Amino acid sequence: MRPLLLLDVDGVLNPMGRPTPDFRRYRCTIGAEVYTVHLNPRHGRRLLDLAITTGSELVWATTWEHHANEWIAPRIGLPALPVITMGPVVSSEHGEMFKTPHVAAYAGRRPFVWFDDQVWAEDEEYLRVRQGLSDFLLVHVDPVRGLTSRHLGMAHEWLTLTGFSQGS
Repeated sequence: MRPLLLLDVDGVLNPMGRPTPDFRRYRCTIGAEVYTVHLNPRHGRRLLDLAITTGSELVWATTWEHHANEWIAPRIGLPALPVITMGPVVSSEHGEMFKTPHVAAYAGRRPFVWFDDQVWAEDEEYLRVRQGLSDFLLVHVDPVRGLTSRHLGMAHEWLTLTGFSQGS
């Protein structure tokens, strides 16, 4: 079973703080809504390298859902990726984020690393206690800065040291 690398967009690939010069600004239109996103074109290559070296599969875990393949992936150099659908929204019973049950259902028993700015202890508890999952790493990304080399290194180290990496 190939491990999964789950990607959020807003707060992870599209930081909420003032972007550094290596980010580019884009205006994306989805239906009647226009969104401004700041994306670092190097993120795609770095995520692909992580997936290749660890034998993992990249998957969108974002409310952008399939729009991420249209608007985000080509701007950072990613191919179209599988998407975890986030509907219907289920209210939290244990403090977990609304995405967490959908992630658990999609991942099943596959090991995964989840890059998100809204994963907390309640999400980890939900996954471990309520879903019985143990083979995952939640990487909380500071939404002001977005994804960094440190986050990618944490994922690489966890996948490699736990033996889930198929590329080592």
